[in-house]
Amino acid sequence: MKSTTRLDPHDVLIAPLVTEKSTMLREKHNQIAFIVSRRANKSEVKKAVEEALKVKVESVNILNIAGKTKRLGRFSGTRPSWKKGIVTLKAGEKIDLFEGS
Repeated sequence: MKSTTRLDPHDVLIAPLVTEKSTMLREKHNQIAFIVSRRANKSEVKKAVEEALKVKVESVNILNIAGKTKRLGRFSGTRPSWKKGIVTLKAGEKIDLFEGS
């Protein structure tokens, strides 16, 4: 039997991703990018966005971003890996967080 634990939307959605590319996606395709939990799947991201931001979601795409190796002199380290969620909103929906209204 599967346990149905209720996740808080803020545990799934970590932060909105504000870059030039995500701004173009938002303007042209009505898509919004988020940094999401490493454990989250598409249905959890969709439910979290709909609950937290009160919008209707059409689809969700998930990308695993591998951490880059960085060097400082002879020492090297790795940035942490993370997961990106790109959420497509239904036609007519918008998030006031980015619109500034």
